[in-house]
Amino acid sequence: MKHANVALFVPHNGCPHQCSFCSQRTITGRQEQPAPEDVVKAAEIAEKSLGAETQNAEIAFFGGSFTAIDRAYMVSLLEAAYPFVKSGRFKGIRVSTRPDYIDVEVLSVLKKYGVTTIELGAQSMDDRVLGLNGRGHTSKQVEDASKLISAEGFTLGLQMMTGLYGDTAAGAVMTAQKLAGLKPQNVRIYPTIILRSTELGERYLKGEYKTLSLDETVGLCARLLDFFESRGIEVIRLGLHASRQLERDMLSGPWHPAFGELCESRRFFNKVMAYTALNGVPKGELTVAVNPKDISVAKGQKKSNIQKFYDNGYNVEIKTDKSVKQKSFTVV
Repeated sequence: MKHANVALFVPHNGCPHQCSFCSQRTITGRQEQPAPEDVVKAAEIAEKSLGAETQNAEIAFFGGSFTAIDRAYMVSLLEAAYPFVKSGRFKGIRVSTRPDYIDVEVLSVLKKYGVTTIELGAQSMDDRVLGLNGRGHTSKQVEDASKLISAEGFTLGLQMMTGLYGDTAAGAVMTAQKLAGLKPQNVRIYPTIILRSTELGERYLKGEYKTLSLDETVGLCARLLDFFESRGIEVIRLGLHASRQLERDMLSGPWHPAFGELCESRRFFNKVMAYTALNGVPKGELTVAVNPKDISVAKGQKKSNIQKFYDNGYNVEIKTDKSVKQKSFTVV
């Protein structure tokens, strides 16, 4: 069964810091805080729509710093979700929080109420970049919290950002390497989007900050995707979810509603080009076979990969072949 989340957003609730890039209400598209009855309602609706697939689904609290919110409120949300987990109707509960709000005591509370997965917003493993962006925690706290979460038996997820103020592409690669060393089961990669009413937004308007272009970010994230997957770490999200609020409040940045597919397409292009270089394939006509489910990724949006191959000297024809594994290809 495919994994699913029943997502409930707790926007900017409990976070003790104002990060330079952050406007949680814009990012999540939510203004109001969920009540326990909202948790029950969302789970019941998911049961009706997902059926038996809820057994592989998690009730997920996103959008804020879950373990930093008022303890009574946190427990009330968990109490509303826990019966669905205890009865086996859902696989577990997933929460997103800050590394500096993780300790043995709070983990015992989360475990008591059926939390199975904890995601930490690391964003960077460079203390200078963390400081410049007002994160309020250190890379050491990310390491300590990650080790504690894993030691207590939770599934560990880590989140990182590219294009932060003061960061570089090389810095993002370093962050990915350090996060991989913490052995998370999954990661999310979020390119920095410049939003109104944020510190980065003000810096951008003053000409003090410019993030990576969309093309540069796609290239970087395609490399990061390869890196994590080569180490058995699943990338469960590339880019922010689309929302009206995000498109309304965005000033600039590498935004695209199908960002993940752009990265997969770039990765396919890179692999084919690496194959031609490694095997000495002469420039000219080239036929590549892919799984039918990969045809869109292989060609690229608006056939952008076909053009990129042509620009590199290859007139590529892409065919489908059910015998080819997904995310792979053969040269015919």
